[in-house]
Amino acid sequence: MSKRSSRRLGFGLALLIAPPLAGAQTSAGSAREKPDARVAAFEVALYNAQANQQEASDSAKAALATRILQTKLAELLPGQVVDAAALRSATRAPGALASAQRQPCNVIVACARAVAGATGARWVVMAKVSKTSNLIWLLTGQLVHVPSGAIILDDSTELKGEPEAMVRAGTRIFAERAARTVRAGGVTTDFPDVP
Repeated sequence: MSKRSSRRLGFGLALLIAPPLAGAQTSAGSAREKPDARVAAFEVALYNAQANQQEASDSAKAALATRILQTKLAELLPGQVVDAAALRSATRAPGALASAQRQPCNVIVACARAVAGATGARWVVMAKVSKTSNLIWLLTGQLVHVPSGAIILDDSTELKGEPEAMVRAGTRIFAERAARTVRAGGVTTDFPDVP
């Protein structure tokens, strides 16, 4: 069961919620975990291979998104977020690399689940920033239930405008949504069911 939402952030930081994708959004029903369950938040990945111009500064947007995501989650879920150093250490374990097939663990759900589970986390948060152009970026984020593999949130936010400000705003909004869902035990209530 997953909740998929699509959003756009524009120059004025206004949030426009696009209609949900048909069939991609379902009700989570009952709580899967306790509200204080542990959460593993991976570093935000960068995709810029399809951008009309790649720049050395692109990686700074992923680093900024990582910092905002981990800081906001730690603020909203005190004591629940797995320490970043412990998560990096678990990611380097031989089994994690094997399950990632030499790809970064933060972009493969199965690897992220295995690493998160090794740290005692019941939830894993994954995200990536993708560059289309200097003024258009995309932030995608998932909240995954570690034991079942269910993707509870699958958000996509188009970021238009000054990249740093948009990355900050989009990441903060996703972190708030993920934290709210974790606190609700995995139940999402801010979007209607899709028939």
